[in-house]
Amino acid sequence: MASDRGPPAGDPTLRRRIEPWEFEFSFDPRKFCKEACLLYEIRWGNSRDVWRHSGKNTTKHVERNFIEKIASERYFCPSISCSIFWYLSWSPCWECSKAIREFLNQHPNVTLVIYIARLFQHMDPQNRQGLKDLFLSGVTIQVMRAPEYDYCWRNFVNYPQGKEAHWPRYPPLWMNLYALELYCIISSLPPCLQISRRYQNQLIGFRLILRNCHYQMIPPYILLATGMIQLPVTWR
Repeated sequence: MASDRGPPAGDPTLRRRIEPWEFEFSFDPRKFCKEACLLYEIRWGNSRDVWRHSGKNTTKHVERNFIEKIASERYFCPSISCSIFWYLSWSPCWECSKAIREFLNQHPNVTLVIYIARLFQHMDPQNRQGLKDLFLSGVTIQVMRAPEYDYCWRNFVNYPQGKEAHWPRYPPLWMNLYALELYCIISSLPPCLQISRRYQNQLIGFRLILRNCHYQMIPPYILLATGMIQLPVTWR
């Protein structure tokens, strides 16, 4: 049941929450926004305490800002196991992917899980290789789905009174398309999702171009989830 109030007044994360319009603008998978937004939480060892905060691009990408910030914090203790969860409006570029791997190599007790709303310039071979290298280094990378949007809304957004369960319901199609392309990246397959910007660079259109290698290597349930491939299909 939805709460009849906003986030609890005693919530220690209240001042660090973003506004609903910021969340909807930054994480809508149907739109392009220039600014990257990061929502993150950190868990230390067996403690039940969770540190939550957000970040945006400055003169550096938000991923690099996070790495520099956490490495300089007094509470950061490399000898204690640390679980970090990122909710990113854009996937990391290849340079940020490299910086992330270097940080994790220097801090083997840190594990990282990344949820993304969109793929950043996914046709670029360097960006594709950067994401694959992250995956191979042990980083979990997934496309945000309804449960992640719900979780972020409840824990990172200063939602209005009575709107606890009113997180934005984005069409599953876009999530499925990005998940399909992410699978291609991790599997070293060529791109199959082509995206074009329309309407003042905000709303986007797409084309799905599948080759024989996609039919051969991608599980049918991932292809069928897009709703753009109908049974019966001859898998070659």
